[in-house]
Amino acid sequence: MNKMTFKSFRYTALAVAAAASLALTSCGAYDESRNAAAPTPAYAAPASALTIDETWAKAIDGGMTSAFGTVRNSTGEDITIVGASTPAAKTAELHEVIAGADGGMKMQPKEGGFVVPANGEIVLEPGNDHIMMMGLVKPVQAGDEISLTLELSTGDTLDFTAVVKDFSGANEDYGDLADDEGMDHGTDTPAGSPTHTK
Repeated sequence: MNKMTFKSFRYTALAVAAAASLALTSCGAYDESRNAAAPTPAYAAPASALTIDETWAKAIDGGMTSAFGTVRNSTGEDITIVGASTPAAKTAELHEVIAGADGGMKMQPKEGGFVVPANGEIVLEPGNDHIMMMGLVKPVQAGDEISLTLELSTGDTLDFTAVVKDFSGANEDYGDLADDEGMDHGTDTPAGSPTHTK
C-alpha cells in the first residue's frame, strides 16, 4: 500500500513539474514578444498632387510683373489653382488673356482659377494664363529669385521659386491700373498687345 502511494506521489510530482515547465516556457515566450520593440510606422509627408517647373518671371523696374511655368497634375482628378501669393508684391492674382470686343487682346482675372486636368498639365506663359504680381515691393532684376505660393482647391499649397530674367516680348498695356501702380513700362506698347482690365 505504501509502495503504491509512493508511486502515485512520484507520478503526480512529475506531472506537476512538467506542467510548471510548460507554463514557464509559454510565459517566457509571451514576455519576449511583449518586450520586443514595436515596429515604427512608416511616415512620409504627403507630396503635393501638383508640381511646377520651368518657372520664371519678367524683370521690371517696378509696378507689376508676371510669373510663368508648367504645372502638372499627377492625380486622376482635376485640381484647380484658386489663388496665389508672394512676399515680393502687395497682391498676386491669376490672370488670363482673352480677345476683346474690339479685336484686341486684354488681360483680366481668371474667373474660377486655373484648372489643371487629371494626369495633365497647363502652361503659364506670356500672352496666355499667368500669375500677375501687382505692387512690387522693389524692382526685380535678371537673376533675382521670387518666392510664390499657389493655393489649390484641395486645400493644399504649392511653393515654388521663379528666376527673374529679361524678356522683351508680350509687353502688356495695363491701362489705368498702370497709373495707379506707378508702373514704368520703359518702352511704348506695340499695337495688339494685351490690355489689362479688372
